[in-house]
Amino acid sequence: MSSIWENANPVKFSRLAGVVLPWVSGFAAVALVVGLVWGFFFTPDDFRQGSTVKIIYLHVPSAMMAINIWAMMLVTSLIWLVRRHHVSVLAAKGAASVGVIMTLIALFTGAVWGQPMWGTWWVWDPRLTSFLILFLFYLGYLALWEAIDNPDTAADLTSVLCIVGSVFALLSRYAVNFWNQGLHQGASVMRAGAVTGTDTEEKVSNIFFYPLFLCIIGFVLLFVALVLLRTRTEIHKRRTKALLAREHLG
Repeated sequence: MSSIWENANPVKFSRLAGVVLPWVSGFAAVALVVGLVWGFFFTPDDFRQGSTVKIIYLHVPSAMMAINIWAMMLVTSLIWLVRRHHVSVLAAKGAASVGVIMTLIALFTGAVWGQPMWGTWWVWDPRLTSFLILFLFYLGYLALWEAIDNPDTAADLTSVLCIVGSVFALLSRYAVNFWNQGLHQGASVMRAGAVTGTDTEEKVSNIFFYPLFLCIIGFVLLFVALVLLRTRTEIHKRRTKALLAREHLG
């Protein structure tokens, strides 16, 4: 356990990230290229949704990542509040910018997918509404970082905001279960019953699931690579700013 906290040291983290980053980036690129090409060009059209079903290869991974990125930010923010490790809160800051993009992709692809299915680009469905609020929380989190000059104060306030915003991350994940009247379908990819074979509800066919699962892996690895890169960049920016301030005082 002590080795985990040792790697929370900014210098050691930057060194470790430099070693891991090329490997993670490479695997992410392979998984995404293979998964997307397989899904878009080598799977059939759905008998009900036609070719629009192939949006699933972008929509589902990005939506899953948007929610889980906030969960990761919650954990790292709590680590900052409890143990005051700068790397943890810088990782949360780096993850937030990736989360904004993932949430935006999920909202856009969801609108493109929903238009032919529901006959409209947007409905105030419980999951869609909570997802939009989550997107606004991402923007507010980043804006709060930029609005406060003192980095420790900014870290404290954004960590509190992250805890509050976790409510909407939870609603985005389980809104369909909370409100049965929503248009958005329930989970059909990652369910315990779907894995064990005891689930009798409709689920994604294996012909779509396998490339989708590869895309999900690719999105996860892409997120890890981007967070490593952005966290290391934030560490270097802080170190440069500290050196410049020291030279100015000297």
